[in-house]
Amino acid sequence: MPAFDGPTPALSRTRIKICGITRNEDALLAARLGADAIGLVFHPASPRAVEPAQVPDLLAGLPPFVTVVGLLVDPDPQQVRAVLASGLVNCLQFHGNESVRMVQTFAVPRIKAIRIRDEDSLEQLVPFKGVASVLLDTWDAHAAGGTGRSFDWSIARKAVERGHDNLVLAGGLNPDNVAEAIIQVRPWGVDVSSGVETAPGLKDSEKMRRFIAAVTQANQQR
Repeated sequence: MPAFDGPTPALSRTRIKICGITRNEDALLAARLGADAIGLVFHPASPRAVEPAQVPDLLAGLPPFVTVVGLLVDPDPQQVRAVLASGLVNCLQFHGNESVRMVQTFAVPRIKAIRIRDEDSLEQLVPFKGVASVLLDTWDAHAAGGTGRSFDWSIARKAVERGHDNLVLAGGLNPDNVAEAIIQVRPWGVDVSSGVETAPGLKDSEKMRRFIAAVTQANQQR
């Protein structure tokens, strides 16, 4: 199954990840609408949290070629192994303060989230170059992600210009702003959660459809 941190942006199509899936019907709809990846949150403090034991039911009927990303925040190795035990999660997203050594431990594709406060935050990307794809999210003092707030996209564009080819843009994306974000930043992928929800963990079919349509439209202008 393909890795979400796959080919370089020489391929112009922006990949799409729908994160915070908590229902099987939302996973299947995301795939049917054209999402490249879905995200499951294994962080108990999140309103979108799921348990490893739920994974088979959450993914029942999911078609091939859709990457399943497991999101964790400062996990210990045992927690990560529990997430991978089903064999259905094929990419890991580390969304806390994990070290390079921790991220390198697991032999699956890896994404390291970096929370952006200002341009100086880009220094945090440097140790992970060649180790993991990077995902840029909005810094928040109280939440690891899923805040629904964006950050200055010009900072993300600087990261792309510095050679972070497989960069994934997150943070406050929604159907109304994702096309402009793609045109400005030219990321390899985009990641949305709250921007396509009716409530935390409950995806809105029309918002997902509009989001993916907006990405498709933006790809035509890249």
